[in-house]
Amino acid sequence: MDKRIQEATELFEEVLIYGTERVLKSVDNPLWKEYSPEQMQVLKLISKEESMTAGRLALLQGVHKSAISSRLKKLVEKELVVIMPSGDRREKLIELTDKGQDVVEQSKQVLDEYIGSLLSDHVNDQEIEQFLVTFRKLKEILKMDGV
Repeated sequence: MDKRIQEATELFEEVLIYGTERVLKSVDNPLWKEYSPEQMQVLKLISKEESMTAGRLALLQGVHKSAISSRLKKLVEKELVVIMPSGDRREKLIELTDKGQDVVEQSKQVLDEYIGSLLSDHVNDQEIEQFLVTFRKLKEILKMDGV
């Protein structure tokens, strides 16, 4: 196997793992204290697709449906999501409320500001453009349009 692919895979994994850890430890914002990282991820996933089932959330988060049920219960109590009937009586669709959408938007803004300030002294415009080109290609290859 091409050693560059191995290195790219390792770097991608490390950025995901340690980048998430650093953001969670470093971002000082009430959202990060009020909602768990898992809850925030649920909100972001639902926002991407507008609505989804608990089964799909469990698949995307790599957890059992019982973990999703627990997260959803808390998000319903906080009035961030609603659970709606679907065409299939066995499945329900989860959708964001306006309040939930506001939380997602605030989270995006906080994260954009943090990452922007983190990278501003270390990454130039050309490197950002190359990063975008590479990740757009990767997204297309993985067919992530619906995710």
